[in-house]
Amino acid sequence: MKPLVAIVGRPNVGKSMLFNKLVGQRLSIVEDTPGVTRDRLYAEAEWRGRVFDLVDTGGIEPDSDDEILRFMRRQAEIAIENADVIVLLCDIKTGLTASDQEVANLLLRSRKPVVLAVNKCDQTGPTNPDIYEFYNLGLGDPIPVSAVHGHGAGDLLDACLEHFPPEDQEEEADDVIKVAVIGKPNVGKSSLVNRILGEERVIVSDVAGTTRDAVDSFFENETGKYRLIDTAGMRKKAKVEDRVEKFSVLRATMAIERSDVCLILIDAHEGVTEQDTKVAGLAHEVGKASIIVVNKWDDVEKDDKTMDRMRGEIRRDLSYMTYAPILFLSAKTGQRVGRLFPLIRYVWDQASLRITTGMLNSLLADATARVQPPTDKGRRLKIFYMTQVGIRPPHFVCFCNDAQLFHFSYQRYLENQIRNTFGLEGTPVRLTIRQKGDKEG
Repeated sequence: MKPLVAIVGRPNVGKSMLFNKLVGQRLSIVEDTPGVTRDRLYAEAEWRGRVFDLVDTGGIEPDSDDEILRFMRRQAEIAIENADVIVLLCDIKTGLTASDQEVANLLLRSRKPVVLAVNKCDQTGPTNPDIYEFYNLGLGDPIPVSAVHGHGAGDLLDACLEHFPPEDQEEEADDVIKVAVIGKPNVGKSSLVNRILGEERVIVSDVAGTTRDAVDSFFENETGKYRLIDTAGMRKKAKVEDRVEKFSVLRATMAIERSDVCLILIDAHEGVTEQDTKVAGLAHEVGKASIIVVNKWDDVEKDDKTMDRMRGEIRRDLSYMTYAPILFLSAKTGQRVGRLFPLIRYVWDQASLRITTGMLNSLLADATARVQPPTDKGRRLKIFYMTQVGIRPPHFVCFCNDAQLFHFSYQRYLENQIRNTFGLEGTPVRLTIRQKGDKEG
């Protein structure tokens, strides 16, 4: 595994801003309201040829009765347990506080390597003498940094690098399947991730919208290696007034983009809502392999027809996703959660399938003999050949004499023929029509 660096500190010292500066992209939500970063947020970064994971944590409030702040403290503790190096960030403007001392004591007890950084040292030139009081924390030399301007970031990363394990201990993780858990707020996404991981990895609270950031967790079992991305619940655009929430919708969209497989969670009590069709539509448009997961199934009054009835309603409401398998489970009790991973592996394999041009063209000959291509004003569509140009999702190109004649209904017919023959369950299929004489590419 890559080394893991956790940035911790009390709320509002600039952890998220420093995280963004080090990663080089705007990944973590930055707002000057204490407690905006509630969950741990991972990103990959590189320094002097070493690739490592960086994790931004919610601020640690040592003695807080507030439920969310207590959760944040627990999250930060979990990040500390998993980290190879911990960066403790303090704030030169407020000076050393009792909370800083509490957090430092927590880190000293962890016996992990700690690098002390003091933020908001925005002036260049002589060292601000206020930095010396941070020696009182007992964590060695404080490194002055400016998350806004980037001063001191190199010194900070050099100090972290000294504590990294030797490079030969890392292994390349090309075989990791990235799984995005998506859906509207309060459908049980975090509960499902926690059930799989068996630890309190994501804040679970019945306050809708508790998870604001997309959060990554690594998980391995007998079926393979996975990176689980729990996303902020996606709300209707009209409800996205608060700026933090806006970032979250964007983050969920980004999570879909970087995933291999999407688990689209639907609440068994509510069935498919308008919001679910939007969420599923995002995954479909980007071309991701998907599984429709009906959660809270333990809580539904059932007879022998309930499941079939619900399956029928889902197929009707998500008619553009008939390829996606449906799994009924309960994150709360763990019912059928074990079936999830063989299914994720299966749809990922289906999305990665390559079909030879020879096999495609014998299918094409058979399909065009069975149903004649359409004609228009005496001109008949001729399909010369078909070839696969991409995977995840499988992407096919058809070369023909006139793209105008290639009606959508005939494209749908060919797609169905491909699916009937080769399966491709759980994945969208892309079909591009090219006229003879068009450039390939």
